Amino acid sequence: METRKRSKEEWARRYAAFVVILFVIAFGTSLSIRANLGSSPISAPPYVLSLVPGVGLTMGQLTILMHVFFIAAQVALLRRDFERRQWLQIAVSLLFGFYTDLTMWLTGFLQVPQDMNPAIGLPLRLAELLLGGAVLAFGIAMEVRCDSLMLAGEGFPLAIAKFTGRDFGKVKICTDTLLVGVGAAFMLANFGLWNWGMIGPGTLISMFYVGMMVRVIAPHIAWLDRLLIPKAHMAKAAAGPDRWGGHRVVTIARTYGSGGNDVALAVAQRLGWPCYDRQLIDLTAQRLGYSPQLVERSEQNIPTVRLWELVMEDSGIPASMNPSRDDAIFVSQSRTIRELAHGGDCVIVGRLAGWTLRDDPHVLRVFITSGRQSAARRIADRLGISVEEAARKQARVDTGRANHCRRYTGQQWASPSAYDLTLNTDRLGIDGAADMIVQAAMAMGKG
Repeated sequence: METRKRSKEEWARRYAAFVVILFVIAFGTSLSIRANLGSSPISAPPYVLSLVPGVGLTMGQLTILMHVFFIAAQVALLRRDFERRQWLQIAVSLLFGFYTDLTMWLTGFLQVPQDMNPAIGLPLRLAELLLGGAVLAFGIAMEVRCDSLMLAGEGFPLAIAKFTGRDFGKVKICTDTLLVGVGAAFMLANFGLWNWGMIGPGTLISMFYVGMMVRVIAPHIAWLDRLLIPKAHMAKAAAGPDRWGGHRVVTIARTYGSGGNDVALAVAQRLGWPCYDRQLIDLTAQRLGYSPQLVERSEQNIPTVRLWELVMEDSGIPASMNPSRDDAIFVSQSRTIRELAHGGDCVIVGRLAGWTLRDDPHVLRVFITSGRQSAARRIADRLGISVEEAARKQARVDTGRANHCRRYTGQQWASPSAYDLTLNTDRLGIDGAADMIVQAAMAMGKG
């Protein structure tokens, strides 16, 4: 992932866009609340308190106070590591509080009465909740793409994650749960009963639905870059020399136990090119200061439990601000893969190299697979374990790779549309698969 210094004009554009994006986020939040199925987790405390008789403060004003507390907590936790530009969170909080009151007023006529006939009211509530969540997700996806500032509600768990060294996803789930608990405590203390319109099924749905929708929407808003990046900068990048240098690259993704690594080595040997596989682990570890063992455990591997954590978080942190170790490894490996592609003809195994080099016209993207039984036998022979244990390991590794691909590309790992060649070593054998790849690579040429 390449870095580029932003001009003052670009920063001005990003800040201006952020002002509009805040309104979208506030509108989505208010629309969800009007469904009368419960507020989102981060809105729970201010929304409940705004309904308490005698408080005398609007939801927007209470949101501002909560955000000021979050900012103070960030400063206390991070101290010198608190970025100077994040002081603008104060202005962001004031504007977001204003937007909250404005959008709550604008959506007032959409409030679904609690005494409405359930046969009509419940579908209306669910439709409004899902629509509000989708609008909120659209705003968050644009916020991440804008990559300028963040809401204090996101900065708070991020500061905790940095201070404790914990993963952001886990911290975000904990802070969301805590905010729901605080909102519930306010509700029970002031009303003496549970009100499903304040904290209800909509609160739980928001905890995973918004994050899921962000991942659906994010790949489709690349058009926003045309507004954020001045034309002069985009033209300069496009007018440069052939950024890929015409080097031919073969990327090989493979199911575990399919013999994909052996195929890659055979292809590299026949073409006389270097083959990069475990070298990527060593280069990544060297760059990040991690041990090779840690990188090997983390790369290309997101267990299903971890995937659910990622779905639960709302993805409101731009990648440049996210302290996740998995993200750091992915970004570092992507950068290394690009450098290798710039450096000369080569074969690269795994690590989503085909996706990373998706704009390179000189890349042959290959997927190697085989039957499960033959894969289990290969694994069992290589590791000296039973075929049954090998089959379980094969399923676990492939699930981790598929989750990793879904997390970072939004695509299905084994989808034929992602590759130029899909080969089955049960039918072709290692040599046969290698021969076909070599033939395709040579036909690709250097043009």
